[in-house]
Amino acid sequence: MKIAIVGAGIIGVTTAFELSNDGHEVTVFERHGSVAQESSFANAGVIAPGAVTPWAAPGMPAKVARYLFSRHAPVRISLPLSTAELAWIWKWWRACNLDGYLRNRARMQRLAFYSRERLQMLTDYLELAYDRGNGYLVLLRSGNDSALVQPGLQVLRDAGVRFSEIDAAQTRLVEPALNPDMRFLGAIHLPDDQVGNCRQFALLLRNAALGQGVRFEFNSAVAPLDPARPTSLRVATAQGSQQRDFHAVVVCGGVDSTLLLQPVGLQVPLAAVHGYSITAQVGEPLNAPASALMDERYKVAISRLGSRIRVAGSAEIGGVAGRRRAQSIQTLYKVLHDWFPGAARLAGTAVVQEWKGARPMLPDGPPLLGATGVPGVWINIGHGSSGWALSCGSARVVADLMAGRQPEVDVEGLGVERLLA
Repeated sequence: MKIAIVGAGIIGVTTAFELSNDGHEVTVFERHGSVAQESSFANAGVIAPGAVTPWAAPGMPAKVARYLFSRHAPVRISLPLSTAELAWIWKWWRACNLDGYLRNRARMQRLAFYSRERLQMLTDYLELAYDRGNGYLVLLRSGNDSALVQPGLQVLRDAGVRFSEIDAAQTRLVEPALNPDMRFLGAIHLPDDQVGNCRQFALLLRNAALGQGVRFEFNSAVAPLDPARPTSLRVATAQGSQQRDFHAVVVCGGVDSTLLLQPVGLQVPLAAVHGYSITAQVGEPLNAPASALMDERYKVAISRLGSRIRVAGSAEIGGVAGRRRAQSIQTLYKVLHDWFPGAARLAGTAVVQEWKGARPMLPDGPPLLGATGVPGVWINIGHGSSGWALSCGSARVVADLMAGRQPEVDVEGLGVERLLA
């Protein structure tokens, strides 16, 4: 088939590769000048399937309410809020029940474990060399932090995830560069989890896709789908606008997928939940982390990506999209200084990349994959903060569904029918 993909983030690039690998003629349209320029650009890079869970969870609304008055809040609702964001918050609040949470957590984790397998397979098969590391630590500052993670540990046990609860001395054996003056309780060690540079992987996979004949058309904006001809795309470039015909279209356009799909009758409640990160060069390698860590109290990840350190966190809905909240950035610097002072070059002529990116999130958590009910229109959207962790599996699922094959993972609850439930 002649297939168009809208969006060249990590979801679009992996989807393009898998469909091309199945023998299709694939063209990817991206409004930016390269791949992975939005949500995929500077995320934490952590791949921890056992930690992939819905934001819609019992007790979460009360936590968010408490965070309203916290200086270093991991989750924040900011003003102004649009009508669509208010509607999304209402749907999210209704989804914060135990039965729904358990169903959606299982859906996301099945896909996450499968996706990690696919990522490893692609990395090995294509011999992709990108910045990555093995092992993940969840750092616990106090007994209260330890108590709060206990329900999550049962989730890991139920999922068969290998982990160990270790004290501060044992934690320092895993990560010797931890601040010697930092007093803390211990950590949860997950040796099978990993960290990787999402954007580097996307660039390398794009090259592999190019070798298979995939066309990438950058600086190309796709108009909302035409209900009369949904697989005929109107594409605007610097040279003008033109109509392009395909047998099928796969929408992987992040938050803006909502606008693309509305004319064909699909009302997808996607919201931009923004995250922040800072990235800096390693100053002294002996003072830098070996892999990836998460500060449980502040929900901030610290990742070693080759010669760089990335610190990422925060979940913010509302506010002004293009404006960075200074306090959210300051929280990242604080956590880095607490655990690894002197590890990164932050002063003088050092260049620190400060980033804010929109995560396309659905109110109940899992993404939407597969057929839409509109002939020729398919979707791979709504991965939220887990796009990197879910990308390779999601792409293979969509390719299998388009080929009429049964996916290798259970996809119950991941289709558009969930919107009608």
